[in-house]
Amino acid sequence: MRMEPMIRVENVGKRYPDGTVAVNELSFDVLPGELAALVGPSGCGKTTTMRMINRLVEPTSGRILVGGRDVMSVDAVELRRSIGYVIQQVGLFPHQTVRRNIATVPSLAGWDKKRIRNRVDELLVLVGLEPSTYGDRYPQQLSGGQRQRVGVARALAVDPPVLLMDEPFAAVDPIERDRLQEEMLRLLATVNKTVVFVTHDIDEAVRLGDRIAVMRQGGHLEQYATPVEILARPANDFVADFVGTDRNVKLLAVTAVDRALLEPAGPQDASSAVIPETATLRDALAVLLESTTGRIRVGNAGVLSMDGVRQALRAAM
Repeated sequence: MRMEPMIRVENVGKRYPDGTVAVNELSFDVLPGELAALVGPSGCGKTTTMRMINRLVEPTSGRILVGGRDVMSVDAVELRRSIGYVIQQVGLFPHQTVRRNIATVPSLAGWDKKRIRNRVDELLVLVGLEPSTYGDRYPQQLSGGQRQRVGVARALAVDPPVLLMDEPFAAVDPIERDRLQEEMLRLLATVNKTVVFVTHDIDEAVRLGDRIAVMRQGGHLEQYATPVEILARPANDFVADFVGTDRNVKLLAVTAVDRALLEPAGPQDASSAVIPETATLRDALAVLLESTTGRIRVGNAGVLSMDGVRQALRAAM
């Protein structure tokens, strides 16, 4: 039986009074627990699309359903309180402590003080910040990455089923960005959220997304598919150009090692390097390139050679 989407965008358009079309007849579904990455060049309508989901921008045509309800039939304030929202600049209140920032929506929802405190502590631990160390600090006392973690915690405060994230890691340095992406993957494995994630970075979309919407100027959707499908079979020249000429390298990072390509381990493999059975082809290739035998063990499942990597990549394409 087909799962009902948590978010459904049906023929949605946004046209401004001066005639500018920001989003054009856009349709896609996001299933419960999925992260849908909206990616494309500046001016393609990806942020406008995301902001229409919580009615910070209202569509001029079509409809958007969240949890089966048309967002236009729900009180805007009620809707926004039920959807977590994380933005690039974080938007923390500078004169409030970390604890009070995270407590904003629970307080508005009428939670009692003990429940709020317990929830704030739980969320700080979840995003990797020790409550006793960071709870009473102010935003200016935090690094950019720490502020972004607090922003995520605040968005999760009342446990909303849907999380909207607008280029949340764009303003931090590359090392911190990589760390935040890793934390995001860990977090999403812990909490069951449906996420719409806006980014201009195809590498970030490939790393985080279950499905990716590639958009172009004027709010046109060019392709909506899994990272593997977009990298292996771009729908047209625009998508192929956007994902880049190194798309085969990117494909390695999202393609799992196929057990069907493994060979039985023999005595000669006893000293070979070992990678987890959950490893990607990129993980495998990195270890293989350092191997003196040209063979590595994949957990207890078997042995992978360079030829196996080539076969797997050809199969994905």
